[in-house]
Amino acid sequence: MEHTTGSRAEWLAARLELLEQEKELTRRSDEVAERRQQLPWVKIDKDYRLETEAGTVPLSALFKGRSQLLVYHFMFGPDYTAGCPSCSAIADGFNGVVVHLENHDVAFSAVSRGPLAKLQEFKRRMGWTFDWASSAGSDFNHDFNVWFTPEEQRDGIEYNYRREPPMPGPLAARGGEGPAAQVASATGTDVATFIRERPGLSAFVMQDGAIYHTYSSYARGLDGVWGMYQWLDRAPLGRNETGIWWRHHDKYGVS
Repeated sequence: MEHTTGSRAEWLAARLELLEQEKELTRRSDEVAERRQQLPWVKIDKDYRLETEAGTVPLSALFKGRSQLLVYHFMFGPDYTAGCPSCSAIADGFNGVVVHLENHDVAFSAVSRGPLAKLQEFKRRMGWTFDWASSAGSDFNHDFNVWFTPEEQRDGIEYNYRREPPMPGPLAARGGEGPAAQVASATGTDVATFIRERPGLSAFVMQDGAIYHTYSSYARGLDGVWGMYQWLDRAPLGRNETGIWWRHHDKYGVS
């Protein structure tokens, strides 16, 4: 790969021009964050019950005495044998963040439909310490648009505030090959089963004993919490990818 070279003075001039664009992006990001926080709150009336290490608990228990709760909707369905590699790559950054959130009045938990025993086993394998609850038996994942029935999938689901075409959809490839099949195989599932689960992030607040849903983000809206991409965007070759290259972190170097 050939790339433009130049003197230090030329580099500095180009860097200062880029700096102005970066500053504008930062200012715009601050504005968007403020708009995000101004969204209306929607009261949660359903009594969601989740399986945790402490037993079956209501959603309120995930707050652990704090006023705010962030949930990562981790793709790990009942039929998975391992977590989604993409969600796993994102989750690799959670351990060090949670302690800071918890000391700033924000609780955190991953939530998946897989049975708790499977989640705990995979959590041990990955060396993670963050809270991870199972929503098996509840409507939580479906209500927050990160799980869909086979019938919904065949008709075309609504994910990330857009309607997708009926299955196979944009991620599935003919002949069982392609990126979706590659990632699905890492979870021990087929493409259809794999993509009925979807990733997302949701925020909640508790006020006067009531819980409100304040925000949800999906798909590329999760880029900001996918730590490795923030670093790659600053590397000389950027993301430099043509397909699925990442793996569970204990699978690199394994043929």
